[in-house]
Amino acid sequence: MHKITESPSQYDHLESKAISEILHDINGEDKTVAFAVEKAIPAIEKVVEKVVEKLKNGGRLFYIGAGTSGRLGILDASECPPTYGVPKDMVIGIIAGGDAAIRSSVESAEDSTTQCWKDLQKFNIDTSDILIGIAASGTTPYVIQGLETARTHGIATGCITCNPDAPITKACDYPIEVIVGPEYVTGSTRMKSGTAQKMVLNMITTATMIQLGRVKGNKMVNMQLTNEKLIDRGTKMIMEATDLAYDAAKKSLLEKGSVREAVDWIYNGRK
Repeated sequence: MHKITESPSQYDHLESKAISEILHDINGEDKTVAFAVEKAIPAIEKVVEKVVEKLKNGGRLFYIGAGTSGRLGILDASECPPTYGVPKDMVIGIIAGGDAAIRSSVESAEDSTTQCWKDLQKFNIDTSDILIGIAASGTTPYVIQGLETARTHGIATGCITCNPDAPITKACDYPIEVIVGPEYVTGSTRMKSGTAQKMVLNMITTATMIQLGRVKGNKMVNMQLTNEKLIDRGTKMIMEATDLAYDAAKKSLLEKGSVREAVDWIYNGRK
């Protein structure tokens, strides 16, 4: 198949360009990514609907990927508990090559046609869950094998890719194609493709968490209080929602553990 993600850059002789020109060129390409994502919103909506359905019924969201794609899945998964106060195993990111591949390339891990399902089985994945494969090229064997095997076990599957009609889209139930075109540096899919994947992942989990009631108004009322900045933010949220002064609001926040719990406690007569 023809891979747009591997097509020659529309720019050449990059080494002869001034820094300013390089930066403006990259920025110009990056501006096109949001428009490519916009075209994929109907497909993203279908994925979010399925994710919400699964998570509302106690299921989990799994991401699988290799290289940049795998790291982005892990990043999105790791940010859900502190941002929305959900269990750490509600959204799980898995990368080809294991945790060592988060920081360093693990040669040929993405080429395995057996390892992904083994990695998923460690988490006892089942039909209550949903699995999303992330692969800019749409041809990563590790990811495709994981999706195909999951489907044979009746598990809902989706994907995010940057090539149209890629093999990965045939291996899942809910494909998302974000066609961003050739990269500024030919084949460097950590650039526009990676940006597109990150945007889509943000949309999936943000929309899902809102639907699950983890946001009130526009506030992260279930965020984990892991540092002073977040405690201060939460305190001010309580002050905005109630008649409490700063010190009293902070005290109630620390006692109840979240903005939501503190506000509910205050409105229910501090019982």
